[in-house]
Amino acid sequence: AKESNIAVICLITGIYRELCLESVKNKYECEIQASRQHCESEKLLLYDTVQSELEEKIRRLEEDRHSIDITSELWNDELQSRKKRKDPFSPDKKKPVFSLTFPRPYIVYMLQDLDILEDWTTIRKAMATLGPHRVKPEPPVKLEKHLHSARSEEGRLYYDGEWYGRGQTICIDKKDECPTSAIITTINHDEVWFKRPDGSKSKLYISQLQKGRYSIKHNHN
Repeated sequence: AKESNIAVICLITGIYRELCLESVKNKYECEIQASRQHCESEKLLLYDTVQSELEEKIRRLEEDRHSIDITSELWNDELQSRKKRKDPFSPDKKKPVFSLTFPRPYIVYMLQDLDILEDWTTIRKAMATLGPHRVKPEPPVKLEKHLHSARSEEGRLYYDGEWYGRGQTICIDKKDECPTSAIITTINHDEVWFKRPDGSKSKLYISQLQKGRYSIKHNHN
């Protein structure tokens, strides 16, 4: 009984093994067939894409060539019209005819469409990053008002309606300081030199008189 059971089990196992191998073989053949069909469909799709791109490029080249032909014809017509013109004041003379040949320009597309799109995207990003330069407005310049009238003319000083000259004694007054007596020694374009009683020399700018930082007057003592 045991031997018969073992024989039955071996028979069933062998049959199951054969069925498994056949199933694996069928799956393998199905996958190969599906891969071939997918490859063929991809080839057809790629062929259609390449064909449409080539037709579009050929159409563009034909349009460019047509425009170049028109430009060349216009150029040749203009040359012919210039040759036919005659100067009424010059005698008729046979002039040598030179044949001019102009090489026509040609266009070569070096970049792919994807490369052009990538370059354009990079340019747009760079422009967005930089942005417009904003210039800060400069603050308005405050003009200082001249509280007093002061100027120098021909070696003399004019200040608040009075004239001062070299060698005259003046009284110099500054805010929060005691008035000082001095003698004018030199009057230049923008400064006045004077000598103090102790013998020291100093200068006073005319702009300081205009702004009221210093004031002077005749000292008649």
